[in-house]
Amino acid sequence: MSETQKILVTSALPYANGPIHLGHLVEYIQTDIWVRFQKMRGHTCHYVCADDAHGTPIMLRARQEGIEPQQLIDRINGEHRADFAEFLIGFDNYYSTHSDENRELASGIYQKLKAAGHIAVRTVRQLYDPQAEMFLPDRFIKGECPKCGTADQYGDNCEACGATYSPTELKNPRSAVSGATPIEKDSEQYFFKLADFQKFLEQWLDAGHTQSEIANKQKEWFADGLQDWDISRNAPYWGFEIPDAPGKYFYVWLDAPIGYMASFKNLCSKSGLNFDEYWNADSKTRLVHFIGKDIARFHTLFWPAVLHGAGYRTPSSVYCHGFLTVNGQKMSKSRGTFIMARTYLDYLKPEYLRYYYAAKLSGGVDDIDLNLEDFQMRVNADLVGKVVNIASRCAGFIHKNFGGKLSSTLPEPLLYEDFSKVTEAIASLYEGREYSKAIKEIMALADRANQYIDEHKPWSIIKEAGQEKTGQDICSQGINMFRALVIYLKPVLPELAANAEEFLNAGELNWHSVSQPLLDKTINPFKPLMTRIEKEQVDKMIEDSRQTMAGAPATPSAAKSSAEPVAAMIDYEDFAKVDLRIAKIIKAAHVEGADKLLQLTLDIGGEQRNVFAGIKSAYKPEDLEGRLTVMVANLKPRKMKFGMSEGMVLAAGPGGKDLWILNPDDGAQPGMKVK
Repeated sequence: MSETQKILVTSALPYANGPIHLGHLVEYIQTDIWVRFQKMRGHTCHYVCADDAHGTPIMLRARQEGIEPQQLIDRINGEHRADFAEFLIGFDNYYSTHSDENRELASGIYQKLKAAGHIAVRTVRQLYDPQAEMFLPDRFIKGECPKCGTADQYGDNCEACGATYSPTELKNPRSAVSGATPIEKDSEQYFFKLADFQKFLEQWLDAGHTQSEIANKQKEWFADGLQDWDISRNAPYWGFEIPDAPGKYFYVWLDAPIGYMASFKNLCSKSGLNFDEYWNADSKTRLVHFIGKDIARFHTLFWPAVLHGAGYRTPSSVYCHGFLTVNGQKMSKSRGTFIMARTYLDYLKPEYLRYYYAAKLSGGVDDIDLNLEDFQMRVNADLVGKVVNIASRCAGFIHKNFGGKLSSTLPEPLLYEDFSKVTEAIASLYEGREYSKAIKEIMALADRANQYIDEHKPWSIIKEAGQEKTGQDICSQGINMFRALVIYLKPVLPELAANAEEFLNAGELNWHSVSQPLLDKTINPFKPLMTRIEKEQVDKMIEDSRQTMAGAPATPSAAKSSAEPVAAMIDYEDFAKVDLRIAKIIKAAHVEGADKLLQLTLDIGGEQRNVFAGIKSAYKPEDLEGRLTVMVANLKPRKMKFGMSEGMVLAAGPGGKDLWILNPDDGAQPGMKVK
């Protein structure tokens, strides 16, 4: 084994405007397995994380709920902590980027960069929402891609053709906050001069600090020269104000990674650790980040450059991983495969998922698939049918016939040696995050253990006169092979390992425990360590997820999150059947007994329609009368509790007060067809 190391490990910070789902958990489970392995090996390893608690989406979500941003992030932080704890994610510290430590560190780093000449200030043209009275972040501007013309694209990149551009280049832009057409305004902004660090970053990437495919992708940015990075945002903004720049705030991506440092600093204040030992430029410790491949640019270009420019150490390793699909497709709300962590926990044990992810993960950046049928079969076959089965088959005979005591010698010491001598090979796979290969090796050992028991049939030998001791030896061999498997699986299955340690009655297992078998010891009575997954559990989880997501209100997307999964595609012929008409709202009234509905009387050009619309949270009836909107005119009438609804008014927005009926141009007339 190599000499003892000091390691600081982080996972990417989950955004504090929504719950944890199974896609998020790929990263935290992968990281937790690696950290637990390092600790089992005897290394000093600290695992810190925090909620990413700043940015426009959080400000808007809090406004939508009628609460302060601090209340929102405190609530989400509690939910995240609870979900992670139940999935056995063993953080040494879980914090928030909205902290005194982060404010101090972010301001200090900025001032060091500024003093060294790495900050530029210049006036830029930006899009401004005249209705919401705010400058718009890129992700809150939508329009047509200036390259390929695809509609409904974000203000920074096109998901159809992959082009990147400035929000001012979008065609027909609109604000995702109010729906208004943005206007261009001059704004003074602060920039980090990333190009100052191009040579340093080239050397850093060439030194093997991240996977080669990630490094090669980042090097593409060097061809045209690195561009300055905008690190400021205008008020109103939820975050930290930039020192000596009233009304300007640090962009969330500036202070978010500094949150790693802040969380560790908070841990230091509670545990007596030395912050400088881990973050000084000459640190001999390891700094390891686990992140998704979609945020590799921030962690392998901006972040190392910021740290280097401010005089701190840079990451030893940035390990990137792929995304999660479910049953071979993107997670889907309509199919019930967009599964929240809490929904999963209502039906299934967290270690099932930890094991299945481990059986799929590699050291590369490929996506992994959660095939729910395979998930059920693999967990049942491997964990219940192989690993746990070894202990359950042997323990009963040891207790019934030998007072729970194991033999003083093993009948097949060379067989046990085969189990113990692979410890470094399996350790190497864990170290390289080749978990799927490690699981394959461990399950091959489990097959050998079960084969040994099947061949020697202790249940028959014990019944033979004078063969009792042989039966005890065979079962002791089986218990020791089970113990070796538990040691190798402990990073993945910490709860099963803890229960096995109680059963084995010989203290805590570490990575080196496998070197010596457990002999002449009394074990405790065996209790079931894991039960089978039943198909009914999975089916109920899917159905619950489908219903939960169908009823969930839309929320503003996180600044760093991917777009939500697109609904099932329809043919153009299907879309062409929808008859969209301009409608004038003649009358609007409250609906007695309805919390969300308004009753609208609509004029669509010589014909009036009665429509119930769920827009009460956003509009007063008197504010709607006389306005034009867009309605689906050929929707089959639907009988509701309050009367017949004869169409549908189109609205957009995250919900609550932030809900906007579609307003046509002033020149439109009732009854006009919308094309």
